[in-house]
Amino acid sequence: MTSHTLNELIAEGVRGRYILVRSDLNVPLDGSTVTDDGRIKASLPVLAKLTDAGARVLVTAHLGRPKGAPEDKYSLRPAVDRLAELAGFKVTLAADTVGDAAKAAAASLQDGEALVLENVRFDARETSKDDAERGAFADELVALTGSNGAYVDDAFGAVHRKHASVYDVATRLPSYQGDLVHTEVEVLRKLTADTQRPYVVVLGGSKVSDKLAVINNLIGKADTILVGGGMLFTFLAAQGHKVASSLLEEDQIPVVQDYLKRAADAGTEFVVPTDVVVAEKFAADAAHETVAADAIEGSSFGAQGIGLDIGPDTAAAFAERIKGARTVFWNGPMGVFEFEAFSAGTRAIAQALTGTDGFTVVGGGDSAAAVRTLGFSDDQFGHISTGGGASLEYLEGKELPGLSVLDR
Repeated sequence: MTSHTLNELIAEGVRGRYILVRSDLNVPLDGSTVTDDGRIKASLPVLAKLTDAGARVLVTAHLGRPKGAPEDKYSLRPAVDRLAELAGFKVTLAADTVGDAAKAAAASLQDGEALVLENVRFDARETSKDDAERGAFADELVALTGSNGAYVDDAFGAVHRKHASVYDVATRLPSYQGDLVHTEVEVLRKLTADTQRPYVVVLGGSKVSDKLAVINNLIGKADTILVGGGMLFTFLAAQGHKVASSLLEEDQIPVVQDYLKRAADAGTEFVVPTDVVVAEKFAADAAHETVAADAIEGSSFGAQGIGLDIGPDTAAAFAERIKGARTVFWNGPMGVFEFEAFSAGTRAIAQALTGTDGFTVVGGGDSAAAVRTLGFSDDQFGHISTGGGASLEYLEGKELPGLSVLDR
């Protein structure tokens, strides 16, 4: 089966037609200020293509996790204001999602303009487990497109969700892959099939439990898995080391021990840090020192010490592995990069990725925020994913509902 693309839709003709686009505008906010507009910028090309071709574009998106009812702090207003600043076409925000305000705004939309409907998660039916409830909401969204509408999914960060605006609308309208989704899928295929080797995976983030399924699926596929972030302490504990007050998921130790054994048999090497930066407490100005990974409780802070970054020797070793790779996938920071004192490990990984000739993928979410926070630009990497969770589920081998329903 193949998926229809945006270019096919535009070739069919979209002038005067209502095109419903699922975009990803789920951006971080500081109050009403967008602190990272990467997803907004990534959403622009598809919206621009459609408006340039004369479509009347209706955009659905979510922000945060409201409880199925409107909440001011989750309004799409800040994201839409930023989108309007960047866009070369008229962009407005409806006061509701499928209510009277949305209907009136959609009816007055002109060719080449875009209307963003308010947060789809303000309607509890968007995320309902009940097919009929989701379907009823999808019917109301589809009704806004009139008799000749079409649907474009350009929100890769949501394709792993069986939600009304992602899944159900695609069963009711002619459906197409947006350029962003198409690119993400092509990139992920390079990470799972005919991958150029050596293939190095860098995994960080706070919890090993968040990465268990992807680790399981990568054993035997990746040549090397570099382990950092808070999850590294569960690996150290699995090797018999004490980790003081560092983040530890004790219930996952047997699982990690099994992974380490299976990986050795399958030809995948786990590289666990040999040194870590240990702090007195979790704070930007905390006293800290670098110690060997097997001597964390021997730091000046004893059993109260907390590991907040990989050490310089580990960072150099990881960078060397990355330098020799032909394919690198990175998901999760190496430490608490938001604190300057504990950002060196994450910065070293980002720098190593910019210096390799291999194909590099930064796996969205915190990793994307980290590279931008640390002063790197998106074009320094082969690809920065817009969907961390979706990327991981794809690498786990799961079917993504939002993609499967686009296949025809």
